[in-house]
Amino acid sequence: MKRIKFTTTINAPADQVFDAMLGLSNKSTYEQWVALFNPTSTYEGSWDKGSKILFHGTDENGEKGGMVSEIFDNILNKFISIRHFGLLKGDEEITTGPEVEKWANGYENYSFEEINGVTTVTVELDTSEDFVDYMNEVYPKALNKLKEICEKAK
Repeated sequence: MKRIKFTTTINAPADQVFDAMLGLSNKSTYEQWVALFNPTSTYEGSWDKGSKILFHGTDENGEKGGMVSEIFDNILNKFISIRHFGLLKGDEEITTGPEVEKWANGYENYSFEEINGVTTVTVELDTSEDFVDYMNEVYPKALNKLKEICEKAK
């Protein structure tokens, strides 16, 4: 598992960026920025601390897949931490085995720091070695999409 980090600055207040990133007021804002990873990406569950949440989409064969996760921490408009502990294949949640071990107890941490109405978003995430290049290519594009969504709404 390798930890990688991304940062972007968004010309919008932290509460607006936090809301758009998580899709709290409108789930479609979440789905728009994560569509860069998979056009069908969405989530089921709650962003409340301690809650289970499923992040999923469908693959090129129409099969549902994704991550089984927990909201490890949530400090409104400041920080959110997601702990991944399983894989979703179809409607089956898989929490043990060699595939899961690559991701088990990996975290995605998002920090939001606002200064004068401008928010710096810092993303730190754990990923398996075979996904590092993919994440380094796609994550900056996804954050640019989030920036576009937030700045257009301002």
